[in-house]
Amino acid sequence: MSEIEKSISFNGRDIRLKVGLLAPQAGGSVLIESGDTAVLVTATRAASREGIDFLPLLVDYEERLYAVGRVPGGFLRREGRPPEKATLVGRLIDRPLRPLFPQWLRDDIQVVATTLSMDEQVPPDVLAVTGASIAVLLAEIPFYGPMAAVRVGLVGDDFVINPTYLEVAAGDLDLIVAGTQDGVIMVEAGAKQLPEQDVIEAIDFGYEAVQELIQAQRDLIAELGINLVQATPPDVDSTLENFIRDRATTPVKEVLGRFDRDKHSRDASLDEIKATIAAALAELPEDDAVRVAATAEPKALSNTFKGITKELMRRQVIEEGVRVDGRKLDEVRPITCQVGVLPRRVHGSALFNRGLTQVMSAVTLGTPGDAQELDDLHPDEQKRYMHHYNFPPYSVGETKPMRSPGRREIGHGALAERAIVPVLPDQSDFPYVIRVVSEVLSSNGSTSMGSVCGSTLALMDAGVPLTKPVSGAAMGLIKEGDEVRVLTDIQGIEDFLGDMDFKVAGTADGITALQMDMKITGLPIAVIAKAVEQAKSARIHILEKMLSVLQQPRQEMSPFAPRLLTIQIEPELIGMIIGPGGKTIKGITEETGAKIDIEDTGVVTISAVDGEKAKRARQIIQGMTRKLNAGDVYVGRVTRIIPIGAFVEFLPGKEGMIHISQLADYRVGKVEDEVTLGDEVIVKVRRLTAAVEST
Repeated sequence: MSEIEKSISFNGRDIRLKVGLLAPQAGGSVLIESGDTAVLVTATRAASREGIDFLPLLVDYEERLYAVGRVPGGFLRREGRPPEKATLVGRLIDRPLRPLFPQWLRDDIQVVATTLSMDEQVPPDVLAVTGASIAVLLAEIPFYGPMAAVRVGLVGDDFVINPTYLEVAAGDLDLIVAGTQDGVIMVEAGAKQLPEQDVIEAIDFGYEAVQELIQAQRDLIAELGINLVQATPPDVDSTLENFIRDRATTPVKEVLGRFDRDKHSRDASLDEIKATIAAALAELPEDDAVRVAATAEPKALSNTFKGITKELMRRQVIEEGVRVDGRKLDEVRPITCQVGVLPRRVHGSALFNRGLTQVMSAVTLGTPGDAQELDDLHPDEQKRYMHHYNFPPYSVGETKPMRSPGRREIGHGALAERAIVPVLPDQSDFPYVIRVVSEVLSSNGSTSMGSVCGSTLALMDAGVPLTKPVSGAAMGLIKEGDEVRVLTDIQGIEDFLGDMDFKVAGTADGITALQMDMKITGLPIAVIAKAVEQAKSARIHILEKMLSVLQQPRQEMSPFAPRLLTIQIEPELIGMIIGPGGKTIKGITEETGAKIDIEDTGVVTISAVDGEKAKRARQIIQGMTRKLNAGDVYVGRVTRIIPIGAFVEFLPGKEGMIHISQLADYRVGKVEDEVTLGDEVIVKVRRLTAAVEST
């Protein structure tokens, strides 16, 4: 393939596409650059494997620390397990890409994005999303693209396309929009309580830029002489489908129309219908065409039955405006909340129930030394708020091995974290490191938003002074032709068989986090606006239920939470507090039992469960760093005696010597005649020296 380069400009910010330069054996590859950030994205396709009834798509995002001129830490000094942010970028690429492959496609597809260079100003994530679309098109894989993504920031009162890290940090919005020619297909956002209308305008603004990137891809493909692959489904014998449909349609419709049934009984009834059809298939003669087709495709019954259930559920919503549990389209499931559900050794806890979804959140308050150290390409070096999400198999009544957190768990935890960070107190006012763990005890849809609600209550229970409480709701969508229905607070079946999962979190004043994923090829801005506005009503309703249990953060923290005291010292005094080999600071810790963290700026944080121990450590450090003046008077204790005088500790860590001639107003023969070790004496500072303050 010949080398081709194209450039697109957004208000002076260029995106450069280079094709035919790198990775010639990949199915398709592109080097996408902006500033000094460069991401190589490849797409490769392999033949389908026997027995696969889903799209085996792998999306990997790889960070190389040489991209920022750093050597990896650790014993091996090479990149190992992807950091959390790399996992989140992999999900970010996957989410708008996956719905654009035909449902019938079964070939192995792997997309790999590798950040080769980064100037620490231009984030590589949205470049990787757009690059994935180009690589797939170049690989000539059936694809309903092109697709592209941009980031939208808010600098002052102006929206900015693909802002720098500094502009994102200084602004009130960090929003990523991905879309196709048909509409928006993914939204990911964090915001500082922005009004709904501002967020909708930002999505619309970003989608306009997406259209330019889509056109650039079309021009690139045309210049290379590559035709967009038509996604033509294979011919399928409908004999087996008709057999299943004739026996499933009526009983499934009856089950979905029984609004008095809960999830368990509904699922059990559907399983019985499917088992009855399986038995009918088994009774057919072995040479019957239907049985032969069923034998050739063992999963055909399950897949077809799922398709029929999906079709009938969606038709019920569109035609009758009623959901499988009898709710109206904009109705939230029953909500109950509890706080302080765990013993107070846990610093804060809450239990949030919405229908059959149940999430328990627990809060741990730590010291600055507990902050998470980040070793990735992102400019942030630490994280003081960590939100972890666990989804055990028993939460959906299943059994499977318990492994380390997967991409889904990491993604849901990151979403809840993004929703709550904007309302956390400033570090100078509340210097604690905060960890929240959300345990999904029962899942029937919208567990990530349940985590937001439960964690808000748990943080308030722990005494964390949130500026505003946060709630969240998951919105769904059913789209059949021109008919569109937006669903509030979707449950599992509506998420599984619907077209959209749109999570919206925020306070009464505005949005703090968004995450929208589609199963169709795009959605108009008008429908997104309706979903955002409908979500606001749900959020306010849920927030009222939460505040009826706990109206504001507790004034007192758990007695088991550490007490933190902070003082500011001159940075040049840090070495004195630490001492040679850490001897001084270890001595203070051993004497008081307090933990001491010192930042390079001179901020000293002292922590202890016993507040008196923290105060004692603070007293010692203040004494060591206090500026002395000649004439100051102190009460001190004799610590050493030498022939020419006595040493007195008059402040923690500070000693001065009283000369023998100053011990009395008469001539003293021996120091021991006037003072002994441990005596308390009143001293006055006479003069200061570089080595020691004399008294």
